[in-house]
Amino acid sequence: MFERHRPFTAEGEHVERDRHSRPVGAARIKITTAAAYAVAGMVHLVTAALFTGSLLLIVLGFRTVVQPLVGLVLLGLALALRPRPGRLNPDLPTLRGADAPALFQLLNEIADTCGVRRPDTVQFSPEFSITVTHYGFRRKSCLVLGLPLWAAYPPQQRIAAVAHALAYAAPRNVRSRVFVAMALESLTAGSETMRANGNAYISWNANVYAWRADDVAGGARRFNIRARTSEWLLWIPRAAMAETARLLLWLTLPATQSAQLEADDATARTASSEAAVAALNDQHLARAIYLEAHRLVIEAKTLSRNRSATTPQPDFWENVAHHAERLREKRGSGQSSSPDALTNPFDALRMARLTNNPQHRATIILNQSSLTRIANELRLPEQAVLSKVMRDGIAVT
Repeated sequence: MFERHRPFTAEGEHVERDRHSRPVGAARIKITTAAAYAVAGMVHLVTAALFTGSLLLIVLGFRTVVQPLVGLVLLGLALALRPRPGRLNPDLPTLRGADAPALFQLLNEIADTCGVRRPDTVQFSPEFSITVTHYGFRRKSCLVLGLPLWAAYPPQQRIAAVAHALAYAAPRNVRSRVFVAMALESLTAGSETMRANGNAYISWNANVYAWRADDVAGGARRFNIRARTSEWLLWIPRAAMAETARLLLWLTLPATQSAQLEADDATARTASSEAAVAALNDQHLARAIYLEAHRLVIEAKTLSRNRSATTPQPDFWENVAHHAERLREKRGSGQSSSPDALTNPFDALRMARLTNNPQHRATIILNQSSLTRIANELRLPEQAVLSKVMRDGIAVT
C-alpha cells in the first residue's frame, strides 16, 4: 500500500550540531523535570489530603456544626482538583480501525517508523492543527486531525504533520506522562471550576414607587455583597491552582522543547527533511485558510440560492486546497509574504536544524491508490465537520 524507502543521508554532508541545536543543556532538563515531578507529586498529595481530611471532618465531627461545614468546603476543593481521565469530544466525528482501514494502516506505519504508540481512535475537527489527546483511565490515544490542515497540506506534508504530532506526544515529552499530565489537567480544570460566574449578580432598576421596592432593592444589595464575598473566597484557591499550573508549565518547558526537536528528527526520517521543513513553514497559512473557509461559508449562505445554507458543499475542501496552493505559488514567486511566518524564535531554531542537519529521504510515500482509498474513507467525516462549520461558522483569530 505504501512505498517504503531506507532513510538516506546525503553523502559527504557532515553537518555538525552546534551548541544551539538544543535550547538548553541536558543537565538543566534533568533538574527541571525532577522539579516538575516534585510539584506534580505535591498536587496529587494535596488532593488526597483534602479528600481524606474532608471525609474525616464530616464523619468524625458529625455531631458538631463547624467541622462538617469545613469538611464540605475541603471536599469541594478536593473534587475541583480530582484527577480527570479525559474523554472523547462527543461533537466530533470519530473513526476506529475497522471504520477506516486504509487511514489506520497509514497512521500505524507512521507510528511504527517513529517508534511511538499507535493511535487508538481518530477524531476530525475544524481546526488547523493535528494533535494527540488521551482519554479514559487507560489513557488511550486519540489523534485529533484538523481537516483544514489536512486539506491545505500536500500528501507528504500530511505525513510529516501526523508524524510530528505522534512523536511529540510520546512519553519522552514529560507533559505527556501520566503523572505530570494528570496534575496539569487537574490544576487547569480546577481553576476553571473555581472561576466566578459573571452573571451571579442582581441589578434592580424598578420604579422606586413600586410595591415594597425598598425591600427588594435591599435584598438585591445583600445578595450582591454575598456574591462578591464568595468571589473573593474562590479567588484564593483559583489563584493558587493557576500559579501552580504556570509553574509546572515553566518547569516542563525545557524537556518539552527537547521533545519537540526529537519529534522534528523523527518527522524528517519518516516524511523526508524537505516535507518536514515545508510542513513547519506552512503553519503560518492557518489564518489565511481560516479566512478562506469563512469566506466560503458566507458565500454558501448568501450567494448560493439553489443550495441550503446548512447543506455541506461538495467542493468545499477542494476549494480550501486550491487556495492553499495559490498561496504557496505566490510565496514561491515572491509576490506575497506573511509577517507571521516563523516569528517564534524557537520555530526559527527548528527550521534551521531541519535545514542544516543531514537530509533524509522519505521512509513512507503515499501512492495514488492509497490516497484514493483514504479520501473515500474520509468522505463522511468531512461532511460531518463541514456541516458543523456551516452551522457554527469559522472562528477567525
